[in-house]
Amino acid sequence: MIYSKLLHKTNIVNHGFFNKTNGFSKGIYKSLNCGSGSKDKKSFVKKNLNYVQSKICSKKNKIILLYQVHSAKFIHIKKIPQKKIIGDALITKNRNLPIGILTADCAPILLLDRNKKIIAAVHSGWKGAYKNIITKVLKKFIKLGSNKKDIIAAIGPAISQKSYEVGEEFKDKFISKSKKNRVFFKYKRKKIYFDLTNFIYNQLISFGISKIDVIRKDTFDKKNNFFSARRSIKKNEPDYGRNISVIMLR
Repeated sequence: MIYSKLLHKTNIVNHGFFNKTNGFSKGIYKSLNCGSGSKDKKSFVKKNLNYVQSKICSKKNKIILLYQVHSAKFIHIKKIPQKKIIGDALITKNRNLPIGILTADCAPILLLDRNKKIIAAVHSGWKGAYKNIITKVLKKFIKLGSNKKDIIAAIGPAISQKSYEVGEEFKDKFISKSKKNRVFFKYKRKKIYFDLTNFIYNQLISFGISKIDVIRKDTFDKKNNFFSARRSIKKNEPDYGRNISVIMLR
């Protein structure tokens, strides 16, 4: 489990960015696979989620997760949902209610307003980033009374630029949106690479967020021990596990 130093020192939240370590799953899902949407045994996934719950000291409530669809949709949680919720970000002011998102190369983002006591967990792959999911979540914070100077953002482990090869059409899509996006693409040996983490960092800065923690761990790099969709596809594996990132107001 990896902490954000900025979030940790507030003493307001319990949180963590988890990799594959210390779970119950076997084979290609070994070992802390928290993705119920994977083809892993449901009993293993349940045990893994219970382990994560214990690590963030949530004795009362289970972790609230989404059915993620690479959208810009967020859900403001006021009470424990009784049915499946669809979207890519969760926001809550409830204490002792852990919220989380799943990733396997996409960027997890945890947010905290330390004054108004608001938290969010955001799933942002390139589609979510392109659709400005983080900006939409931050606008909701402002509607709930947040001041930008009180918001802390932590961008968790994601695929790094050196591992994120994309095509010409992908690059053109972003540059058509804004020519300034050229800086997030790099050419190397006639291949194009996209910097997802810095793209999201720039969105946060552009919104006026100054307290940002960036955890630079490449999920594609096997030595970092994260699940990676792109690495699994490259190895022709039939499926892959999901990493979980969680935050909870104390």
